[in-house]
Amino acid sequence: MSTGIGSFVAGGAAAVGAVFITHSAETTKIRLQLQGELQAKNEARVVYRGVFHGMRVILQNDGIRGLYRGIGAGCIYQIALNGARLSLYEPLRKQVNSLILTRSFSGAHDTSITNRQLPAANVIAGASSGVIGAAAGSPFFLVKTRLQSFSPSLPVGTQHQYRNAWDGLTQIYRKEGVVGLYRGIGPAMVRTACGSSVQLPTYFLAKRTIQKHGGLADGTPLHLLSSTCSGFVVCIAMNPMDVIMSRMYNQEGNLLYKNGVDCIMKTIKTEGITALYKGFGAHLARILPHTILTLTFAEQTNKLMRRLEDRILPERIKEQI
Repeated sequence: MSTGIGSFVAGGAAAVGAVFITHSAETTKIRLQLQGELQAKNEARVVYRGVFHGMRVILQNDGIRGLYRGIGAGCIYQIALNGARLSLYEPLRKQVNSLILTRSFSGAHDTSITNRQLPAANVIAGASSGVIGAAAGSPFFLVKTRLQSFSPSLPVGTQHQYRNAWDGLTQIYRKEGVVGLYRGIGPAMVRTACGSSVQLPTYFLAKRTIQKHGGLADGTPLHLLSSTCSGFVVCIAMNPMDVIMSRMYNQEGNLLYKNGVDCIMKTIKTEGITALYKGFGAHLARILPHTILTLTFAEQTNKLMRRLEDRILPERIKEQI
């Protein structure tokens, strides 16, 4: 296990590597989620019909730049989100373990306590680290969403014309102040809590199960299989709040929705409950490889960071990690 800083760097680097591969699917997912917003199914204009059709249409009309619009903001967001998640998960898990188990054993100190795997502690640590990361990166996800939704040829949802991420952040701040930069942060934190509460616990559970029953040694094949299991579960848990977050982030002021609850109610009322799973195919096409790449890269980058820290850190610090 690396230090907190080492894990942050490893997690952020792994996530950025994954972004470059999955960003086009993310762009398609957002447009699918905004398509037909607050319109009855028989009235909505269908521009994008699924993930592959959507990617092809965007490429034909907006070019490769359209598919990768907002990638800079996406990278910064992923550094904040996954750096925090992957560096804070293990310390938080150990703290929650300690609080639960030391009380159970009348405060008796046992060095093995923090290493025990408690499902409740894993979920709490995953959700908490995700919420912290989502809050830290929220303004960048906001501007990324608005950049990705913009299309001069086939617009869906509210359109925001920003030259780049910095221009977007500047315009939002001038119009709405700091509050505008953190618009939609509530649904964003709930969304990430839903995903993080199952992503890392599912990954580590799958990893231990495959090692125990499949006889697979710790290595890249094990990491790939474990992260694949995690990706499926994450997509199912996170998609409803992902739709709500995309819409809250993309709206201008409070013209469409007062808050996340209002957005959920209006979406279900006008489009039906299945609207909460709009863009599921594109979301899966994005989250599955992203989860696989992030967690697999994180395992490798953590090993590299650990080797580097072994060379440069004093022994007294290494003993405390």
